[in-house]
Amino acid sequence: MTTPVDIPIDPSLVDLYKDLHRHPELGFQEQRTVGLVVERLESAGFDVTTGVGRTGVVGILRNGDGPTIAMRADMDALPVLEDTGLDYASTVTATDENGKTVPVAHACGHDLHTTCLLGAAAILASDISGWSGTVVVIFQPAEELGAGAQAMVDDGLWDRFPTPDVVLGQHVSPLPAGKIAGHPGASYAGSDSLRVRLVGRGAHGSMPEASVDPIVLAAATVLRLQTVISREIPSTATAVLTVGSIHAGDAANVIPGEAEIQLNIRSYNETVRGKILDSVERIVRGEAAASGVPDEPTITEIERFPVVTNDPDALGKTLSAFADWLGASNILDPGAGAGSEDVGILATSCGAPLSYWLLGGADPSLFTTGDMTDPALLKVPSNHSPHYAPVIDPTLATGVRALVIAARTWLG
Repeated sequence: MTTPVDIPIDPSLVDLYKDLHRHPELGFQEQRTVGLVVERLESAGFDVTTGVGRTGVVGILRNGDGPTIAMRADMDALPVLEDTGLDYASTVTATDENGKTVPVAHACGHDLHTTCLLGAAAILASDISGWSGTVVVIFQPAEELGAGAQAMVDDGLWDRFPTPDVVLGQHVSPLPAGKIAGHPGASYAGSDSLRVRLVGRGAHGSMPEASVDPIVLAAATVLRLQTVISREIPSTATAVLTVGSIHAGDAANVIPGEAEIQLNIRSYNETVRGKILDSVERIVRGEAAASGVPDEPTITEIERFPVVTNDPDALGKTLSAFADWLGASNILDPGAGAGSEDVGILATSCGAPLSYWLLGGADPSLFTTGDMTDPALLKVPSNHSPHYAPVIDPTLATGVRALVIAARTWLG
């Protein structure tokens, strides 16, 4: 078996990555990506099943008795107009779930995740001398919609395929390329996005007395919502409530009939989450009643991500292997992050521990002070930015090797 530094990296992976980056696809639309994934997996000798959770792919590689591991990569892109200046930048547009034409870009690095897992899968299949057991590779759709992992589980993922002893995965981040980070316990926030429809009564702008003004109602509701975190949640708890969208009316002299608010909640604890959601409903309905609305407001869920919880022992085992490979100074604990992910559903749905880490993808030369809290680092493009794109070297090679090392660590 080759040592970590000797793990060969297929040169064609760079072209594959650029191809995926140039041709991004929205959640549950990843047909072209699926075709490339299937071609690579079948060439490596995996048993491949497509259409799991609509556009998900599962590959199985068996090598005698031993543990079963699952390794996951997400495939979907974002409705973002790329502005990286790269010669392989996306110029793609697509129709989203609302029928709107939007630009599409891999502004979160899922193209890199897919490439790294395909590279690792091929290496594991070509060198079976140092491990035994079963490898399950999961190429998941629609992570950005918060729906892909659950869709695969609902489609019988763990009834149709071997149940793993551990779920492994990684996410590229704006940390220095060549470094890996992981946090035990609650690692990524739970997220709830809600749409609130407030129904008023429209009227001419000159006759406000004939209206129930939904704009005034929306404004009062937004202000009251700001008190949830500051006045109802313990100061020792970490939570965020953001109103990210408010829309009503189209003319200056017309009081519209309704308004819409979209908000997002981030939390790390189910009790805190429940309290915030209850408070949101109380405030929305209370402000509506105070305004004398003709119809009750409606609150609907747009998307939900559960808290991602790394099993401390599982993550520790994986990071220890990474430290032996990269050196302890290159393994970081970033603390709990406010970002959200649905990878945890794959683990909790089958009772397996999760070991999920961050893969540095930013130009190391940007991190000149060595202080990861340096405010200047806020200028480094982050995931979901139109300027975000990881540096290929050494990020791609590090990501492939990390997955191979993690797999061999668990397969023994």
